[in-house]
Amino acid sequence: MLLLKHDNEQNIGDLKQGDRILYVDDVTVSFDGFKALNSLSLTIAHQELRCIIGANGAGKSTMMDVITGKTKPDSGNIIFGNAVNLLEMDEPTIAQVGVGRKFQKPTVFEGHTVFENLELAMKADKRFFQTLFTQMSTDEKYKIEQAMELIGLKDSYRISAGILSHGQKQWLEIGMLIMQDPKLLLVDEPVAGMTPGEVEKTGEILTNLAKTHSVVVVEHDMEFIRSIAKKVTVLHEGSVLAEGSMKSIQANEKVRKVYLGE
Repeated sequence: MLLLKHDNEQNIGDLKQGDRILYVDDVTVSFDGFKALNSLSLTIAHQELRCIIGANGAGKSTMMDVITGKTKPDSGNIIFGNAVNLLEMDEPTIAQVGVGRKFQKPTVFEGHTVFENLELAMKADKRFFQTLFTQMSTDEKYKIEQAMELIGLKDSYRISAGILSHGQKQWLEIGMLIMQDPKLLLVDEPVAGMTPGEVEKTGEILTNLAKTHSVVVVEHDMEFIRSIAKKVTVLHEGSVLAEGSMKSIQANEKVRKVYLGE
């Protein structure tokens, strides 16, 4: 399914804060008889920061794989924006219409500067060397500057990505994802291996990002989740076990028994 740019603007361009941007509708995924997702249904709003938690094997990674087109489900639908079914698209098209994913391990061009990494991400449709030697417009430079400001690397724009700390590389990859203009970002375990200061900064970045984007964070670090979460979804055996504020999740008897081991 090819979605033209103006069609996609009609699909997501008029969304307001709180409007539904993603609807996972009764999705089931089986691997050799094991149901990784079992009639999973959930809704993500525009400009929402949603945290997804669950034990290993709960279905978190499979959920992201299905949303981004890496895995095809046995049944169900995934509606993005007003009317687009992501299951009718391949991975590149899903990324093109505005769904971005950041994996746990950062992947940056270590031999290039922070600025060049963002430039390459912005012009991902062009050849590598063509991108580096193409004159940028004023708007493109401004876009990169805004991204560097958001991820806290504005003063490091000339530094090679290879000498950045682990946390800074994670922030740079978030910036690279932003350069591709996603409306929905799926972020997998963003604070794994970070220092306490880097964890705090990552929380600030994701919170600020959710002012203009929809952000779904999958994370095991419960202290970090408590620091950023407004709404939390708990997955268990491929389905939603509970959903609500962090306070309500912590008080939920089913969650305490299944996830917290109490």
